[in-house]
Amino acid sequence: MRTPSLWAVVILLVVVLLLFGARRLPDIVASVGKSLKIFKREVKDLTADVTGDGASREVPAPSAAPTDTSTTASTGSGRSRS
Repeated sequence: MRTPSLWAVVILLVVVLLLFGARRLPDIVASVGKSLKIFKREVKDLTADVTGDGASREVPAPSAAPTDTSTTASTGSGRSRS
């Protein structure tokens, strides 16, 4: 596979800049970076699971959030608290 030439990269960047605009470009780059980081981590975890090198990582179940009963309690005045 050949690496893209400098002109191809420049043209690609100009097209991306025209399509998305300068304001959204940093957000797009940040989200692509986060996605790549997550993808690499998951690939690493999967290869560790397949090869048996890593300990199996168990994800704990999310705990139930405590319920807030202070807003549902009646104060007797009939007015809601804000």
